[in-house]
Amino acid sequence: MEMGTQLKFDRNQLRFTGIVGTGGIGAGWFFRLNHNHTLGREESRSGRFLDMDDYCKQHIILHYTKVLLGPSFVVTPIGRIGDDETGSRLYREMQETGFVMTHVDKVPGVPTLFSFCFYYPDGTGGNLTTDDSASARVDEAFINRAGEEIRCLADRGMVLAVPEVPLGSRHRLLELGRKARLFCAASFTSEEIPRAMETGILDLVDLLAINIDEACSLTGIPTTASDVEKTVLSAREMLGSGNREIMVSVTAGMRGSWCFDGKTLSHFPAVKNQVKSTAGAGDAFLAGLLCGIALGLELSDSQQLATLVAGLSVASPHTIHKGINRSSLNEFMVASGMAFREPVLQILQTSSI
Repeated sequence: MEMGTQLKFDRNQLRFTGIVGTGGIGAGWFFRLNHNHTLGREESRSGRFLDMDDYCKQHIILHYTKVLLGPSFVVTPIGRIGDDETGSRLYREMQETGFVMTHVDKVPGVPTLFSFCFYYPDGTGGNLTTDDSASARVDEAFINRAGEEIRCLADRGMVLAVPEVPLGSRHRLLELGRKARLFCAASFTSEEIPRAMETGILDLVDLLAINIDEACSLTGIPTTASDVEKTVLSAREMLGSGNREIMVSVTAGMRGSWCFDGKTLSHFPAVKNQVKSTAGAGDAFLAGLLCGIALGLELSDSQQLATLVAGLSVASPHTIHKGINRSSLNEFMVASGMAFREPVLQILQTSSI
């Protein structure tokens, strides 16, 4: 990380001064299959590995948050990794980024979370993820160990709960965050959303960040529906009975994003860029939202910052674009030719903030 290109904020300039997060910490490989027909149950298929580094959700989101908010913003991940080469590499990278690593444990004899992502030549594909990894052992007792750090952030901190650790553990983190009056952000997979609704975990959330497929899972609206705005409003209406103040963001690829702050629905288009990989773009978007909110921006302005982070992230084949910083975001914004609001311009263009 180039410290000279970071945003450097005085703690008094930040609405929130730190974040405690949980979610998967792991890595993966990308494999491109030859031929587009769906892989058969007993078929052998040739292909090749791609030069792409894969990271898991918590790591991606917190990386951008730390790099963009700088030394004054404290980032504390909660997670478990294996006592293996992959875990050691990820631990070193997180340390180098500036994370507080007190609550990242190495578990002997258990592998680090790993995904095998496969692509067909037409760009579609899927992934296989281990369910017996160290991340699966992040239990509620382990979350409780970070209680003191959470309490120290009272009124001026954030918590982040994202997939790839058990849902009950994320529920516990959000409970601790709510008790300490922290800003609570979360995302869920489409598969998890029905369970999240049943358990009441969404009542603890200030910001729900999902993609259009996850929004359709929440509302029951078919994924083929073209009216994204209707889906977003339906999602917000469903959540309103449990938490009237909840913010909702929905990303929909090249159609852009929609954000609802409780009063106003805002749409912002995606920024065009040369795409090397869209993997991790949704996580980059959530990181941008958190950065904007931590800086005290309105949700619609945070959405514009998030759009830039997500739009620039796809220029890298890796799920963390390590060239993203204030300077590169500003260059990307100027080159886009799009109109951004003054608060976003001030963040990216003022030399001393």
